[in-house]
Amino acid sequence: MLKRKATDFMKNWINTKDKKCLVVQGARQTGKTYTVERFAEENYEELVEINFKQMPSAMEIFSGDLTVDAMVMGMRFRFPEKKIIPGKTLIFLDEIQECQEAVTSLKFWAIDNKYDVIVSGSLLGIDYKRASSYPVGYVDYLKMYGIDFEEFLWGMGISGDMIENLCGYLRSKMIVPEAIHSQMMNYYRQYIAIGGMPEAVQKYIDTKDFRKIDRIQRSLLQGYQYDIAHYATAEEKVKAEKCYLSLAKQLLDKENHKFQYKEVEHGGRAQKYFSSIEWLLRADMVHLCKLVTDVRFDLDDYARDDFFRAYTTDLSLLMAMKDFSLKQHIVENTLFGNSKGGIYECAIADALYKKGYPLYFYKNETTKRKIDVMIQKDGVVVPIEVKSGNTRANSLKSILKMNADIPYGYKFVDGNIGVSDDGIITLPLYMIAFI
Repeated sequence: MLKRKATDFMKNWINTKDKKCLVVQGARQTGKTYTVERFAEENYEELVEINFKQMPSAMEIFSGDLTVDAMVMGMRFRFPEKKIIPGKTLIFLDEIQECQEAVTSLKFWAIDNKYDVIVSGSLLGIDYKRASSYPVGYVDYLKMYGIDFEEFLWGMGISGDMIENLCGYLRSKMIVPEAIHSQMMNYYRQYIAIGGMPEAVQKYIDTKDFRKIDRIQRSLLQGYQYDIAHYATAEEKVKAEKCYLSLAKQLLDKENHKFQYKEVEHGGRAQKYFSSIEWLLRADMVHLCKLVTDVRFDLDDYARDDFFRAYTTDLSLLMAMKDFSLKQHIVENTLFGNSKGGIYECAIADALYKKGYPLYFYKNETTKRKIDVMIQKDGVVVPIEVKSGNTRANSLKSILKMNADIPYGYKFVDGNIGVSDDGIITLPLYMIAFI
């Protein structure tokens, strides 16, 4: 059973006074349903689960009065074997985007505050907008992502104590012993090739067969394409799919990873395709890294909405857009050229996205300075360079020298830990999971 960090969030939610309904958001197939079901097994005497896609007739429970007593009575008639006792029963409404009245009902569950209610679904950013009365102020949110590298290590049998020992090298900025470092790089390359979608990770743990993982990745990608066809407006369907399927080429086949509409379609322009990017963003199918025109805090003040990089929300989907041989090259460390740098940049962006950071990048055509990724942490700007080898980071060095309010920057490399006098902290690629 894959251990997920989201479970700890749910445990804290249980103990919250006057708790609201919990909305578990996130892209499809990231483990939302599985995690809630395991959580219910461990923390409640019974689970009442309604999947509105699987059980559309259950929408009748929410078709009349939306008083808690009326809804509970409807559930008891529907599930006569369930007692539905406050504090002992978890009510789980899955694929809630299919039943807008159930979305509206969340306000009344929260006001009543007798029953613990968790809801989940895919494309909630698209479908919640159709709710007759959205329960603003009556829900808490948990954003679930695909499995991150630390969760992957748990699945591979690496204990918390071993990870804490690894983090000790990060805190002390001491070189990681080669035996540990080389094994961690092997794990990290495996993780990049597999991605973080739970089904793919579990298949790797069970079989170590990349052919089977490849089939899962491609099936997941087809599912995302189905969602575009099913949920996007008629005007957006084809455009959104074209934008989505262009991501691998945008990120891995070019030196400049800026999203370019001409890569979607010959002569493509923002006027035609920008709304499709917006749709994919709301649907949790992409996340963006925006260009900033300055490196000062607050970066969002200097961000350009029209100049960005677009990433898949999990590496599993990116892998499915490329030939099987890419996974082999990643695992065997035989990548070179733009693909190698592009893959590592995507992996770093993926890790930061799963930590909840808004992402930015910097490029100055006049000075030729550029920073691969920038985040804000503890009230300061943190510039990050990603190197496929361990080459110099001249732009990073220059940025640190010219901006006294930026105390340090990271250089992530296919190498070991190092610290320089100019504020650059060099870290192995896998350490992104622990900063």
